[in-house]
Amino acid sequence: MIKAKDPRGPWSPMVLVKEGKGLIDACPLWDEDGRAYIVHAFAGSRAGMKSVLAVFEMSPDGTKAISESRLVFDGHPFHTTVEGAKFYKHNGYYYIFAPAGGVKPGWQLAMRSKNVYGPYEEKIVLANPVNWINDWPVMGVDKDGDGCGEPVNVYEKPAVGKTYPIATPVESDEFDGQTLGLQWQWQANSNPLWYFPAGNKGYLRLFAWQLSGEAKNLWDAPALLLQKFPAPDFKATTKLTFQPYKKGERAGLVVMGQDYAAVTIDSVDNGLSFNFVSVKNALSGKPETVHASIPVKERTVYFRVEVKQTSALNKEKIQQPKANCTFSYSLDGKKFTIIGDNFAAWEGKWIGAKVGIFCQRPQWLNDSGYADFDWFRVEK
Repeated sequence: MIKAKDPRGPWSPMVLVKEGKGLIDACPLWDEDGRAYIVHAFAGSRAGMKSVLAVFEMSPDGTKAISESRLVFDGHPFHTTVEGAKFYKHNGYYYIFAPAGGVKPGWQLAMRSKNVYGPYEEKIVLANPVNWINDWPVMGVDKDGDGCGEPVNVYEKPAVGKTYPIATPVESDEFDGQTLGLQWQWQANSNPLWYFPAGNKGYLRLFAWQLSGEAKNLWDAPALLLQKFPAPDFKATTKLTFQPYKKGERAGLVVMGQDYAAVTIDSVDNGLSFNFVSVKNALSGKPETVHASIPVKERTVYFRVEVKQTSALNKEKIQQPKANCTFSYSLDGKKFTIIGDNFAAWEGKWIGAKVGIFCQRPQWLNDSGYADFDWFRVEK
């Protein structure tokens, strides 16, 4: 637990409220009488048990558990993998909202009880708009009046007394600040040696960083600067200047997931080259395949990926959206040449596919080359 009087900080040091293996997805509830409780789930890989939820009482200041965990819901056999619980109190009922059934085929449960420790009665509900009917949350629209909501693809926004323009998070970046934009995410906990935001010089310098000894491809590369796909159809273009220190260094534009593909500029024996590489099932440790390699003299280049949504049948013979990615390069930012074949993006583990930039070297040295990224621009 950490706390602050202002959400902008400063925040207090972390406090361990309850120690235990595989205790996950904790959610607090402060009751009207001042007492406080936590509902949590169990990770089967570490706790040796899953598909159950437990509640314990904690001190009102949130610093420690003051009771043992008590199981309040058993998801076996119909609500397996129940986890990610949220704790509420409404109209005298304690509610636990939790997904169950697995990530892809699962559903949303609502459980209620007049006592914080149960017994809880459960009901399968859905995402979407919520209305309270007979003290049950009905999610979606109850078209046939049977008390079960049906999901909606489009719905009215809640009335908040003011009209706001439609807006999406920032995606493009001119790299003219001292910090990275909030759209960016490193593949792992960041290291200050990976990058230098040059501020008023107008570029972001990514230093070439090596893979760990066990890594076979970019799946295990921490120094990837990525952002989530901004739309089903979009075009991402970046301008960079590559200054390698040793042979084997490279910089590029990547679409990252369990399958990934990238267009890169590489330092090779006889100078520089453009490469198009990809990996199927990268998390299995497969090496990259080089599909195209083109000699180049210029160090300042432009890379682009154009993403278009299509659909294909999944294993269950259901049409699912897919993203076809076409990579290209340019020497002047105007005329782009396609490199490699179309690539079908695939999501990562627990996350969707991402697009971003990187600079890499094959081994540890006493210094590294770098790539100065002038900008990264997204068109939709």
